Amino acid sequence: MQRNVPDPAEAATSFKELLTLERLEENLYRGFCHAGMPLRAFGGQVAAQSLIAAGSTLPAVEPPAPDLLVHSLHGYFIRPGRTDRPIVYEVDRTRDGRSFATRRVVAIQDGEAIFSLSASFHRPEDGEEHQADAPEAPGPEGLPELWEAGRPGRAVSVFEAVLESRCVGDPVKGLPSIGQGPRQQLWVRTRDALPGGPLLHACALTYISDIRLLATAGLPYADHPGQRQAASLDHAVWFHRPFRADEWLLFAMESPTYASSRGLARGQFFTRDGRLVASVVQEGLYRRRPAR
Repeated sequence: MQRNVPDPAEAATSFKELLTLERLEENLYRGFCHAGMPLRAFGGQVAAQSLIAAGSTLPAVEPPAPDLLVHSLHGYFIRPGRTDRPIVYEVDRTRDGRSFATRRVVAIQDGEAIFSLSASFHRPEDGEEHQADAPEAPGPEGLPELWEAGRPGRAVSVFEAVLESRCVGDPVKGLPSIGQGPRQQLWVRTRDALPGGPLLHACALTYISDIRLLATAGLPYADHPGQRQAASLDHAVWFHRPFRADEWLLFAMESPTYASSRGLARGQFFTRDGRLVASVVQEGLYRRRPAR
């Protein structure tokens, strides 16, 4: 099955539309993804749609019991996905317990697995808390847009149509290293108010967490000759505290190592009042092909 993909700026009328799936039957869903690179589906959207599929199969909760909330996901990118064909998400209801539920999802395109996801859901509990301090960063007001949205002569991408993203420091070279490798910071939020409950906001953060994260590993080599080839290999997110993806979040990223053409990058999401709400780690292929 093929479809004619419309202009990205017209297709992405709302962020929620990027995560909407069609239910085919029990445990089976279908969606479409926009490009991250030419003809390649954006991995963050594939992961977010997989999480939507997983969360759609959770058992109903009788009040006053709290809802199950996603607390972690682990995904592997197996093959590049295409933007001109549907992606089918097959959910395995691995376990439904009193405090936890586990789901596995395989994203399939043209009969082949392109992505696999394991997600765990937990009923919130009261208890002691601690967290790392938020890094020092100016607020988003007055900072430059990452994509320079609306620049004459350039089409608006899906990312900038649905997201606001403000750079802290140099968007090409990142921030000065503090001994943990190259680093960068972005303020991010959806452009429009995002309806729905915690699952939709968690899926939105999953989408956002794949933007610029792997590129952190390549910041020291931005001016090296040759063409870049980048591809995510695996991706993990942990959700710590409640948040809204339509309110400003500081995405602080760093890359502690890059070797054998594989870069490791990790990030943390903080609210404006300094609460650590999510952590993310990704390894990716980051090759430089010699200039001809």
